[in-house]
Amino acid sequence: METVVALFPEPRQAHAALQNLQARGFQREHLGFSMTDFVAEDELAQASGISPEAGSPSGSAGVIKGAILGVLAGLALTFPVWLLLQLIPDTRVFAHGGVMAMWFGAVTGLVLGGMFGALSGSDHGDYVKLLRNMGIPAADAEKFYGGLKKGYVMVIARDASGTRADEALTIMRRNGAVRLEDALGGGRLQSERGTYADVH
Repeated sequence: METVVALFPEPRQAHAALQNLQARGFQREHLGFSMTDFVAEDELAQASGISPEAGSPSGSAGVIKGAILGVLAGLALTFPVWLLLQLIPDTRVFAHGGVMAMWFGAVTGLVLGGMFGALSGSDHGDYVKLLRNMGIPAADAEKFYGGLKKGYVMVIARDASGTRADEALTIMRRNGAVRLEDALGGGRLQSERGTYADVH
């Protein structure tokens, strides 16, 4: 099965591409899209009848990353308080309380960060992992995810027969898909094969 992935600046362009793909015989179950705006994603799903693609579960990497960030955030919030207690002579008696606050901040950050990391992965799912599972090279998957984080809509078309990927690519281009480089650099669209919508 070949997969065509493209980025669109606006949900209406993605909607038009999905409609045209369906009109050309691409089955709903072989189409998908993703975006970081949950409200707009729900609106597009209702308008198009296509289910949004969820990122792959983040696994232990998301938990570890979240926990580390949580500890750092907890310490960043409480260390200045402890430092002030040390610097002001009249408040040194409370310095032990500052140490306890730092410990509490670190532990709370560890727990909350780990929980959020487990629930969310990278934003609302690991899209790099999702794309790599579809056969997209890691470098391109990172670029697509970078565009997604910038507010672009990612549209995915799977060609079960392996013979209609070029057609899907052409439909996406006609409806305003942007090149990967332009999505990351803020430019406008071009129509060069394999740059803004890679076929795999």
